[in-house]
Amino acid sequence: METTQPLTKITNTILIMLAIALLTAIGSEVKIMPFDNAPFRFGLGSIIFFFALLIRPVPLLPTGIITAITVITWRTGFNSLQNEHTTFASFIEYIPAGLFYIVFALCLRVIPFEKIKKHPFLLGLCGMSFEVIANTSEHIAQAILYAPQLNTSNSLLLFGLVGFLRSFFVVGLYSAITLSEQKKQLQQLMTIQSGLFVEALYIKKSMEHVEQLTANSYQLYKKLKTIDSNLGKEALLISQEIHEVKKDQERIYAGLSKITNKKLTDAFLLSDLLSYIVEANQNYAQLLKKDILFKTLCSNDFKTKEHIALLAILNNLMANAIEAIEQQGVITLAVNIHSDITEFIVEDSGMGIAKHLLPVIFDVGYTSKFNTLGNASTGIGLSHTSTIIENLHGSITVTSEVLTRFTVRIPTNFLREEEN
Repeated sequence: METTQPLTKITNTILIMLAIALLTAIGSEVKIMPFDNAPFRFGLGSIIFFFALLIRPVPLLPTGIITAITVITWRTGFNSLQNEHTTFASFIEYIPAGLFYIVFALCLRVIPFEKIKKHPFLLGLCGMSFEVIANTSEHIAQAILYAPQLNTSNSLLLFGLVGFLRSFFVVGLYSAITLSEQKKQLQQLMTIQSGLFVEALYIKKSMEHVEQLTANSYQLYKKLKTIDSNLGKEALLISQEIHEVKKDQERIYAGLSKITNKKLTDAFLLSDLLSYIVEANQNYAQLLKKDILFKTLCSNDFKTKEHIALLAILNNLMANAIEAIEQQGVITLAVNIHSDITEFIVEDSGMGIAKHLLPVIFDVGYTSKFNTLGNASTGIGLSHTSTIIENLHGSITVTSEVLTRFTVRIPTNFLREEEN
């Protein structure tokens, strides 16, 4: 098993290197000829090659050499099929083109490539510089082998301009993809953290009940031991077992608290947080095969230090709104920011809530949700949402007439990140 895994990894790396080489060779056929009556050309191949090296961690110089051989072989074979030149003449003609990829890969090899990838502007400058060096090397090789009339010094400005355009295009594309992936990972991490936040809150409330049970069972033991020693022992055993449960809960709560209290970043812009919430719930609506239009209204903005708590509150309210809509509908998430109070409104066009149920929907155990077997859900979602809001010194109200509206009001100073 230990031998098989390294072999598989090596095989995969070789296959990726070959794929990069082949795609580069094919892309290099899309070309621009900047010089009249000269063999020098700019192709799409270098863009594909640079981009592939950014997104796939492969050995740089070996990949450059394999790509050079592939490009030379591809172009030689292509020209031979068209009977434009002899095979040997074509091979000589395309050696400089292969040299470009070797020189470019060698330049990347001598810098801390993985570190520089994290700095887009610096990466773009390096790419441009290496394009100039590689193109100059190709140009000199052409002049030596078969085109002595080429003047390399006069072409440096063009090399720099084309290198700038191609390199920063590749770096821009790579950065856009990287940022998109980072955003998805951050959203997933925040969703997980908000879920753990709610679970930690539930455990904390449960711990309070267990603490009371421990005290009550111990008092029962003290009373029973004077009446019946055997019953007293049983009561003591129950008290000890409850105490063990309490200690287990404390350990779990301590672990969850470390995760939920750890900040993903210093603070989040409220508008960014709302976009994460809407995107996640759009996916949930699609999962339930519902056609729902989401509207977001946020007239102002600030950085919040309570992003996990807000995520837990608004995600639960939004999910409930989605579930309340049968097939089609509209959900509006609005934020009104005032100096003293920040107001969050989640409004949906769903089935609504009966008037006589409005006073009890935040009670622990209340639920209107049942699974396909007819079993009720836990009924802790809205009660926990209410508890989180209370911990932020806020309040939540609900109305259900034409539209169902949940309104959360939280003091702005409990949400806003203090500016330095």
